[in-house]
Order: sequence, then C-alpha cells, then structure tokens
Amino acid sequence: MAEREVERRLAAIVAADVVGYSRLMEADESGTLAQLKALRKELIEPKIADYRGRVVKTTGDGMLLEYASVTDAVQCSVDIQEAMAQRNASVPEDRRIQFRFGINLGEIIIEGDDIYGNGVNVAARLEAMAEPGGICISGSVYDQIQSILSMVYEDLGEQTVKNISAPVRSFSVRMGETKERTPPAAQSAAPAAERDRATIAVLPFDNLSADPEQEYFADGLAEDLIIDLSNVPELFVISRHSAFAYKGKSIDIRSVAKDLDVRFVVKGSVRRAAARIRINVQLIDAQDGTHLWADRFDRDLTDIFVLQDEVVGRIVNALADLLPSAQVIARQRTTNLEAYDLIVRGRVLVTQSFESNRAARPLLERSIELDPSFADAHAWLAMSHLCSWAYWGEAMEPGRSLALAASQRAVSLDPENASAHAILGYVLLFGGKPDAGAAELATALEINPNHADAWAFLAELKAFAGNAVEGIEHFRKAFLLNPYPPGWYYWLLGLVEYAAGQYEATVETLRHDSTHRLGSQRILAASLAQLGRMEEAKAEAAQFLAAHPHFSIQHWGNTQPFQHAADRQHFIDGYLKAGLPMSSRAP
Repeated sequence: MAEREVERRLAAIVAADVVGYSRLMEADESGTLAQLKALRKELIEPKIADYRGRVVKTTGDGMLLEYASVTDAVQCSVDIQEAMAQRNASVPEDRRIQFRFGINLGEIIIEGDDIYGNGVNVAARLEAMAEPGGICISGSVYDQIQSILSMVYEDLGEQTVKNISAPVRSFSVRMGETKERTPPAAQSAAPAAERDRATIAVLPFDNLSADPEQEYFADGLAEDLIIDLSNVPELFVISRHSAFAYKGKSIDIRSVAKDLDVRFVVKGSVRRAAARIRINVQLIDAQDGTHLWADRFDRDLTDIFVLQDEVVGRIVNALADLLPSAQVIARQRTTNLEAYDLIVRGRVLVTQSFESNRAARPLLERSIELDPSFADAHAWLAMSHLCSWAYWGEAMEPGRSLALAASQRAVSLDPENASAHAILGYVLLFGGKPDAGAAELATALEINPNHADAWAFLAELKAFAGNAVEGIEHFRKAFLLNPYPPGWYYWLLGLVEYAAGQYEATVETLRHDSTHRLGSQRILAASLAQLGRMEEAKAEAAQFLAAHPHFSIQHWGNTQPFQHAADRQHFIDGYLKAGLPMSSRAP
C-alpha cells in the first residue's frame, strides 16, 4: 500500500517560553505553576482565541502556536507581552514571569494535532534570540507585516542558528514603540469649514467601582455621551473608536487634542455601588488647559438616564460662545436599567468578529424583551443579523428578513435616531434597494452629520452603484470624524478603492486591517493579482482559504448588491486571478 501523502500548509508559527523557568521553579515550584496556569487561563488562551490562533502543544515552560494570519500572530504576541509588562510592573524582578516569542512564516507538516518542519524549527530558534519580554520575527514575517502593523522593528541582520543550514534574516519588535501612521483616506487636511467648528472628543471614563466588571458600564456612559453630543448642531464630535484608543493609557490632554485635531476634551470617572452612582465630569479647553466646567453627580442609579441629558446640557451651555444657537436634542432612552446594561454589553460585540457577533445577539434580544420600545436594541439586533450573512458568509435567509424587520421597527419607534436610520439604510442596500437605502442614510446624516459610520456606509453604497470615486470622498469625511477607526473601515475603504481601480491604494489601505480578514484579505489578494504581484496574491489567498475554507466566489457574488454586472465581474476577475475558488472546496 502506498504511503499517505504528507499534508503540508503555509502558516504563521509562534514559539514561546518562560524566561528563567528553572530558577522560578527552584524558588517556588507550586507558586510558579499556579501563576502559569492562571496566566494561560485568564490572559494567554483568551488572546489566542481572539486572534483565531491554535495552541498546538504546551510544555512546562513553553508553547507552540499556529495562526492562519501572520498579522494576527504578531499582534496577538504583542498584546500578550504588553499585558504581561503591566502585570509585572508591581512584581519584584526576581519573581516576574516573562516570555520570549519567536515568530516565523513558513511551511509546516501536519501530523494529527501536531506540526513539524523547518518552519517550526526556525520559530524556535527565533524565540531563543528574543529578549525577555520581547519578540523576534523572521524576515518572511517582517515582509508581510511591516506596512500593516505600525510598530518599530530593529533589523538584526542575517543570523546563523543551530541546525538551520541557511542564515535566518531576523528582526526584533521594539515593544512599546509605534510608527506614526496617517489613514490613507484622511491624508488631506480638513476643510477650513470643518476646522473652524467647535470640536470635541469624549475620552473613555475611568471605572472607579470596586467591581472591575463595571468597566462596560463606564464605557457605555462615555459612548452615549458621544452619541448625544453628536446630535448637537454645529458641534464636531470625534467618534467612539478613535476616542477610546486612549483607554487605559496615561495621557496628556494637549497631546490627545492635537492627535484628534480637537479643541475641547471631556474626561470623567464613574463609581457604581449597589443602587447609587457617582459621576465626575470635566470639560477642558486643550488650548490652555482651562477647565471650562466640572461637576460631580451623586444620584440613585435609576436617575442615570435623566443625568445623561443633564450632562449634555451642561457641556453645551459651557460652549455657548461657540454654539450660540445650539440646542440639546432630547434622545429617546430606555427607562429599564437592565435593558440598558444589556445593549451596552452587546453593541460593542456586533462588528468585532463572527463569534462575538453571535454572542451579542442573545444580549440584544433580551434587552428587547425587557423593553420592547427600546429603538437602539432593535437597531443593533438588525446590524447583528446583517453582519452574519453580509460579512461572515452565513445563509442570506432568514438573516436578511430579520435585519429588515428589526431596523424598520427601530426607525418606527424613534424616527430621530440617526443610528437606526443608518442601519436601516445599510440593510436596504444589501437587500437590493439602493435608492431607499441612500434615502435612509441621507436622513441619518441630516439628523447627525457627525455619524462617521453612516458616511462609511454611504461610501460603500456609492461603490456598489458604480460611483466609487465619490465613495472615496465620503470616506474622507468618515476618517475626519474617526481618525483611528475600527478595522472594518479599512476593509470597506479597500473595497471602494478596488472598485475604483486604485489597486496600489487598496493594498496600502488593507495592510492596516489585521482583524476583519473575511473581507480585507480576499480583496487584498485580488488587488495584488491585478497588479501582477502573483506570488503575494497567492500567499494571501492561501492564508484566507485556510481560515475560511467554505468561501466561494459564487456565494459571495450572489450576496453583493452591485447595480452593474460589470462591477461585480471586476471583483470576480481579481479573485480568480488570485486563486480563490468559484465554488466551495469544503465537503
């Protein structure tokens, strides 16, 4: 009988071990083992899962990990090392647990759940070269990520390592350092009319509650304040994702204001205990550091919704000189605290990943059960249903029908809810009704011109309508409002730029997105193929298919709302050139 063919594939391999493991074990064996167990359960394994990695095996002091995406492998390793540095800050040096990481991109041999081969061996040698708390990567990894991840890399040159015949080109990731990066769609300066408006950013509120689980509540209050201020005419408000880029960091208000190009900054803290809540809020003029307004509110928790309106009114009053005609527009809110808690937890999960979107849905459904008139909950449930098939390849029905019903319900409950109109517009676009979708997006932007997501949705709509160049201009507005956007902005901008035939710009844009691989990596592969960079295109397509084996061009094409067949075929041609399958290869 002929031997079974050896199974091989391209993968990102991470080798990791504990620095000074023997010394730690000798000093405190049971304590070291307990700490390692806790670290793996609380930090390392959840992070690996977040980045779609796989723990191949563990030893007493080490781990071997595999990722389909090299950017995921590096970003996950950086996140773990940064979290470890924070944990170790208050631990005596001789008791600190520190890791070394070595990362390689290469071919592996699969045998059961284990992996072997030269790609694994190189990762192990790189790990041995890394500094304590550091990361060492191969040249193949560097070539893939250096234009994607805004980190600083130190070139270590060609290294001769044990049992590897050819020298290994190596780089060290400089932990804690990042390169300045300007989003491609935001490279032009804001128009004078935008710069002259009152501009403000609301930073994430500090959670001062004894329960760290209340972090979500503090985040939710800051996010709702952003939404409320966004509805104030003549006020330019930075979006949540960009403001929350500073979460957990020691900040200088003037530096933050300069980074976000705003004059005013709101910061605050929340302490929630039993049935009481204390909120401290400050409005700061970053030009001179003046506190224009600051106050502390001690209230019953049931008063939280009235308190939100009061805080917005106080901020607008403090800016009366710049906003002489501005009026606070009362926003419809739930009066059910549990329903509010559930949507605060759920809405941040909807667009993060396939798994998080699924986790969000029961939270949003329960919020609606508790308050059937809660428009925001209906809107975000609609977005959850839309994402399941438009982004992550699930069956179109019943997701499309459920998304349409939920978004229409949201708008009927609260006709002045900009997010509800924006989500309904997006649902209508993917439901094959672009004109109705455009009308809803126009309504959303009339209610709230600061709605960055609505500008991004409108840009995508223009691309599907055959007017991608205009879509790129809409994206410039989205980036002005959200200069540090979530990864899906780059995904959608890449789609619009590809539709416009701007392949070089598409490649540059999609190198920013290391999280939304279902959308961005396939478009990146198509762009590289259109540029004739076939080796890179095939590598991206192979990594994409390894992570998404059910993908087929045929299914994708049937779910996309192109108004012109030639525009759909433009994408199909790029996918085929890159080597993506017309029909699913999965059994």
